[in-house]
Amino acid sequence: MAVPKRKMSRSNTRHRRAQWKASVPRLVPCACPRKEMVVPHRACAHCGLYRGRQVVDQP
Repeated sequence: MAVPKRKMSRSNTRHRRAQWKASVPRLVPCACPRKEMVVPHRACAHCGLYRGRQVVDQP
C-alpha cells in the first residue's frame, strides 16, 4: 500500500480540496406532454417513462 513519505501541509491539503466541486446535474425534457426535466438515463419520476416506454407504474 502506498504511504506518503512526508506530511502534507495544511495549505497544500486545502488547495487540493478546493478543486472538489459539485456540478449541476444535466437535465433533459421527458417525452411526456408535461415535458418534466429529468436526469438522463433515468425513468421520469412523474410519469414513469423511459425512452418512450412505461417502465414504472405511477398512480
